Amino acid sequence: MAETPYLFGDSVGEVVASRENLREHNALLERRVLELSQVSQQFLSLRQENARLRELLGSRARLPTEVLIAELVGVVPGVNTHQVIVDKGRDAGVSVGQAVIDAQGLFGQIVEVGQFTSRVLQITDVSHALPVQINRNGVRSVAGGTGRRDALELENVPVTADIRAGDLVETSGLAGRFPVGYPVGYVASVIIEDTSAYARITVRPTAFLDRSRHVLVLFAQPELEPEELSDEAGDSTDSEIPEEDA
Repeated sequence: MAETPYLFGDSVGEVVASRENLREHNALLERRVLELSQVSQQFLSLRQENARLRELLGSRARLPTEVLIAELVGVVPGVNTHQVIVDKGRDAGVSVGQAVIDAQGLFGQIVEVGQFTSRVLQITDVSHALPVQINRNGVRSVAGGTGRRDALELENVPVTADIRAGDLVETSGLAGRFPVGYPVGYVASVIIEDTSAYARITVRPTAFLDRSRHVLVLFAQPELEPEELSDEAGDSTDSEIPEEDA
């Protein structure tokens, strides 16, 4: 009985110490969970970036011209202004007017070049317009930016034009700024009003204008000199003529 208070005190002390140890251990585990969560998030981010790069490289393999991979490093702020900064400039051979695409379609064009960076005007910027055609039938028009990242508008299209929702819109190659045949978007809606001679046609861009991190800058194909063209034509003609006929 005399030792009971001491034994009780020891037991209470052990319980309190055990609770403190458990709290410290739980806090340590929580920190570890947060650390592992951070690593997991970085892994997922890297995996997604790797998938995007694979798509971009796959797109690069299908292109008939020389390209340069560039990464977005900044966004130009402004109302209805859709412009971004990429990490390639004059030192990489970039020049004003070059077309820019992502893995899904036309992204924009280079409008300003610095030593190590360039500014890209996206196709949905209100100041941007490009000649396009309908893939299904070749009907030509001009796609203008609306200031919305999810919409372009075809300008001055007569109500009699054969354009339907779902049609693929692609670059026509006219004006020489963009190569022919690159996807621009799909026709989202065609609205015909009785009082207007022109249809209101909205196009949904195929490029991920607000999500793409890496893009391709296109270089124009070198034009053959007349001598080279005549040589190639002569070679092909000679190869087609049988030796005995010659």
